[in-house]
Amino acid sequence: MNLYPLKFKPILKERLWGGTKLNDVLDKPIESDITGESWELSGVEGDISEVSNGDLAGTSLQSLMDNQGEALLGKSVVERFGNEFPILIKFIDAKQDLSIQLHPNDELAKERHNSFGKTEMWYIMDADPGAKLIVGFNKDVEKEEYVKSLEEGTLTDLMNYEEVGEGDTFFINTGKIHAIGAGVLLAEIQQTSDITYRVFDFNRRDKEGNLRELHTSLAVDAIDYEKKDDFKVDYPKQKDTVNPMVNCPYFKTNFMELSNSLEQDLSQRDSFTIYMCVGGEATIKNDWGSASIKNGETILISASSSYVNIDAQGAKLLEVTI
Repeated sequence: MNLYPLKFKPILKERLWGGTKLNDVLDKPIESDITGESWELSGVEGDISEVSNGDLAGTSLQSLMDNQGEALLGKSVVERFGNEFPILIKFIDAKQDLSIQLHPNDELAKERHNSFGKTEMWYIMDADPGAKLIVGFNKDVEKEEYVKSLEEGTLTDLMNYEEVGEGDTFFINTGKIHAIGAGVLLAEIQQTSDITYRVFDFNRRDKEGNLRELHTSLAVDAIDYEKKDDFKVDYPKQKDTVNPMVNCPYFKTNFMELSNSLEQDLSQRDSFTIYMCVGGEATIKNDWGSASIKNGETILISASSSYVNIDAQGAKLLEVTI
């Protein structure tokens, strides 16, 4: 099959905390002023991405995997994950604070939900002055102290706050309590999983006036209560080259800021490659064709591609592989 660089239709999600930056900044066709997420590349059941460009337009990601598994994903990826797409790619606009939450590890998620856990990373694309994230605790916390803080409504006193700006990157491993703060627009790369334990939601109500469900009892045994400083990613930012950011068992991510043409040999890479554009624009070419990409867009390059050529002037890209 002619597996040229593939683009996909965004799957837009209304969220209580969402806003309009997905349209204002990233030119997404939102229909609501509380649009919080754009799922760029998804194999999640019920939200399967669909090709938007070229001869394969209208074809689902699942159909591509069913028919072109190893050619699309890579032999080692298929051996590990079958014909399930192993990561979920999103852009997120938080007009308001997200709930304070965490994700279980693979073992707990399998036991409780027959799912993968959810390790993720964030790249900050835009942040209002003073915008913050919650990442972990500000001290070592005992389980009993945590439960008491929930009962007394003082959980936020135990949280670690990080002020953020464009380019800041955070790795959120399972068990780490976290929240995206108001005024943050980010790119998210995560394991394919929608298992989230929400522990505090600032007593907000949805448009029907209902409080959102909390997962207090599930979360207690899934939380890492230690204070850790392992979340901020310190990565090189050399221009016109590939800069390693995150290398974990579930995905590898590199940062690229390009002002020239860059070509990479992919013949030994036994994995698909994703490019998320987080600034500027570029043209990406492989063995079967080319496609343009601009800020807020995503392209999938098949594992069967022998090379990729990126022609850009000032583009910033996140390169994601397995």
